[in-house]
Amino acid sequence: MSAVSTASIRPASPRSRVWKEVIFQVVCILVLVAAILMLVILLAGVIIDGMSRLGWDFLTSYPSRFPERAGVLPAVVGTFYVMLLTALFSFPVGVAAAIYLEEYAEKGGFGVAWFSRLIDLNISNLAGVPSIIYGLLGLAIFVRTLALGRSLLAGALTLALLVLPVVIIACREALRTVPDSIREASYALGATRWQTIRHQVLPMALPGILTGAILALSRAIGETAPLITIGAITYVAFLPDNVFSPFTVLPIQIFNWVSRPQAGFHVNAAAAIVVLLPILFIMNGVAIWLRNRYSRRH
Repeated sequence: MSAVSTASIRPASPRSRVWKEVIFQVVCILVLVAAILMLVILLAGVIIDGMSRLGWDFLTSYPSRFPERAGVLPAVVGTFYVMLLTALFSFPVGVAAAIYLEEYAEKGGFGVAWFSRLIDLNISNLAGVPSIIYGLLGLAIFVRTLALGRSLLAGALTLALLVLPVVIIACREALRTVPDSIREASYALGATRWQTIRHQVLPMALPGILTGAILALSRAIGETAPLITIGAITYVAFLPDNVFSPFTVLPIQIFNWVSRPQAGFHVNAAAAIVVLLPILFIMNGVAIWLRNRYSRRH
């Protein structure tokens, strides 16, 4: 019975395998072209709608009740400050956590290794948590418990919590790309573990670390839900002068204008999107440039 069953199962002919591979490639290309075409159509519509409003006055003006007078200066400045503070909070903590988990905990005893696996599982789960949950966490801890209010500091700390799992995962992947032979050679020359990490491992992993950190910040710069949850203001007619000042960012300003019924504010929202997109492209371009530059050095 088994011999008959085995004989009845014939391997696919070479021509059949080739046709299946061709069909699969064509389907993948069509899906890719459709996705890119939809993206191009959306971007073209936004650019066409926003270019009529985009100008120096729009970039240097404050929000207003009148669409033709409204601008994005407080939102642009607030976005810059929030991203700067988010990077200052998330990057050192994320890199330090990745170094500990990858270089110390992974090479520890049974108890430490078990604890490391538990942390890995939780970090992976936190990376997939919806952003509004981080907003509720920031509202409970930073705004109410620590009494930071609706400030730049509270917003930056909330976004730092949001991107921290992504930074840790990216840094750990970058550290794993460093061959163990580099570490062993450094140990053989008498270097300590920290000297090996500082002078050998980190320089080689730096391209991946910087790329992951910048891409994580690129995600944070487009987030709206966490900042709205902690009470970020949608109408700010002044520039923040310290970390405890109220603030707004470009995504919140865009959300505010889109939610208004006047057509003029919808044009302003499209123009603000045109302002936000180059910032995202520049950040991603810097990540690629840093990766290529430091990769050539090693």
